[in-house]
Amino acid sequence: MKKTRFLKLIGILAILTLMLVACSDSSKESNGSNDTNQEQKTTETKGTEEAAKPTTVEITDAHGTVTVPVNPKNVVSLDSRTFETLADWDIKLAAAPKDVMPAESPYVSDESVQNIGNHREPNLEILAAADPELVIIGQRFAKYYEDIKKLVPNAAVIDLNFDVSEEAEKPGENLVQGFKDATITLGQIFDKNEEAKQLVADFDKAIEDAKSAYNGSDTIMGVEVSGGNIGFSAPQFGRVWGPMYEIFGWKPALEIENATSDHKGDDISVEAIAQSNPDWLFVLDRDAAVSSTTDAVPAQDVIDNSPALQNVTAVSKGQIVYAPNDTYTNESIQTFIEIFENLANTLAK
Repeated sequence: MKKTRFLKLIGILAILTLMLVACSDSSKESNGSNDTNQEQKTTETKGTEEAAKPTTVEITDAHGTVTVPVNPKNVVSLDSRTFETLADWDIKLAAAPKDVMPAESPYVSDESVQNIGNHREPNLEILAAADPELVIIGQRFAKYYEDIKKLVPNAAVIDLNFDVSEEAEKPGENLVQGFKDATITLGQIFDKNEEAKQLVADFDKAIEDAKSAYNGSDTIMGVEVSGGNIGFSAPQFGRVWGPMYEIFGWKPALEIENATSDHKGDDISVEAIAQSNPDWLFVLDRDAAVSSTTDAVPAQDVIDNSPALQNVTAVSKGQIVYAPNDTYTNESIQTFIEIFENLANTLAK
């Protein structure tokens, strides 16, 4: 009797075990089906998101609204304000004006990047042969805008130039807003929006720091050194130092009438510069930025060895700020951030 009950119990346990196994298998199948469905939904969502990404973007350049492909192929840049930004973002260029680029630029050493030469005699045939989707121009190459549009009718041609000449009403404001607009535009084109926003934020901070560091009363003198000669850089307009007088409210040590962007002070002697006795001297070394210049005397040596400047307050007190060596051919937002940060650190001492 006990044996019979025992066998019945074993049978019941066996049946229960089989039922549990069946339920488990069913659950696995169900979960597998759910997992598959979920994977399909995820894939579909990603596909939808990718499909939803715009393939073009409308930007505003110096001539109006232009429709530009996002992440274009065969890009050509002729604007020295963009070279470092594009390089930092690993943007491949098909062609560039290597003769007027910093020797340290990765584009100069990259043999796959065709050399268009310089802005005086550019080889625009190379540009046309590159069959670009996008051509970026500005500054030295802005005058070739119409010619380039005719050469590459199927390409988007954008002009990111902004006016800091004597003809501009507010060169300083134009420089600041111009850099911001151009950086955001490049971020939209190359899908680098976060990087662009960070650059603009760093730029704004560097401006505020440099502005806060200036005491409002020290006199400022900007100069350019080239071929061993020291040239006056007029306040308010022109390359590099000029617009900064407006941006930071600097007090100029010397002002001249009828100065122009092309001839900012060729007729101003070193003696006249010395007589103005600036508290601060800000120096741009043009030769240091040009790779084709050989045996050039560094700007610091020219300043240090100038007899006329030795009794100037800026020199005697060592109150001199030098722009980065590649500034003349690399007027990128990164370069100006570096200049502003250097000004902030030096003026605050």
